Amino acid sequence: MTVNLEVAEGVGTIRIDRPPMNALDVATQDRLRELAEEATERDDVRAVVVHGGEKVFAAGADIKEMQAMDHEAMVKRSKALQDSFTAVARIPKPVVAAVTGYALGGGCELALCADIRIAGERAKLGQPEILLGLIPGAGGTQRLARLIGPAKAKDLIFTGRQVKAPEALQLGLVDRVVPDDEVYAQAHAWAAQLAKGPAIALRAAKESVDVGLETDIDSGLAVERTWFAGLFATEDRATGMRSFVEEGPGKATFR
Repeated sequence: MTVNLEVAEGVGTIRIDRPPMNALDVATQDRLRELAEEATERDDVRAVVVHGGEKVFAAGADIKEMQAMDHEAMVKRSKALQDSFTAVARIPKPVVAAVTGYALGGGCELALCADIRIAGERAKLGQPEILLGLIPGAGGTQRLARLIGPAKAKDLIFTGRQVKAPEALQLGLVDRVVPDDEVYAQAHAWAAQLAKGPAIALRAAKESVDVGLETDIDSGLAVERTWFAGLFATEDRATGMRSFVEEGPGKATFR
C-alpha cells in the first residue's frame, strides 16, 4: 500500500510510503481518503500524525500520470482529488503534519490540511504548479490564503518558489522547526498529549475554529455557543470540573 495507518496508544499515524519521493498519484490520493475516513471513525484513534518518512513528506503530484490526462479526464478527476485532501482536513480530531524534506505542490497542500505543521530544519515547502502552467488544485489556493494571508499566499503561488524551513516559520506556513531527526518524535508527542484529552471537547474546539473561519462572526459564535452548551452533557465535562475543584487544574483523567 502507498499509504498506511498505524495506531498505537491513541495516536494514528497516516504514513505515505511511495518511494522515492512520495509522489501523490491517483491510487495514493484515493488511499489517503480511505485512511482519513478510517481514522475519523475509529474510536481508538484520538489524534493523528501525517508523515512521509525521514527523507521526504511528499514532493507533489505524479506529473507523468497527470501529463497523460486531458481536459475531460481532469474534469472527472479534480473533485476526487480535492475530496481526498478534504477528508484529512475534516478528521474531527487533532492532526499534525510531520514535514521532512520536500512538501511541494500536493505535498504542501496535504500539510495545509493539518491543524499544525512541525517541520525539519532542511524541509522545503511550496506551490510550484504555476511552473507547469497550472494552479494548485487540491486546496492550495484556499487553505494557504486562509493560513498565511492572501498576499503571502499569492507570492508563493504566483512565483512557484520553494521556501526553506526558517522562512516557512516566519510566514506562518509551519508552526515549529526542529532537527530533522526529531520531526516525527515531536509530532507524535504533540498528538499523544492530545490523545489523552477530552475527545468531544477537542472535536468541538476544532469544528468551532474551522467553521468560524469560513463564515461571519455571528454564525461562528452560534456554532461555538451550541458546542459550549452541549459539552455540559458530557462525562468529560463533569470529570474535568470535579477534578479542578478537588485536585486543582490540569489533573483530570478523561475516558
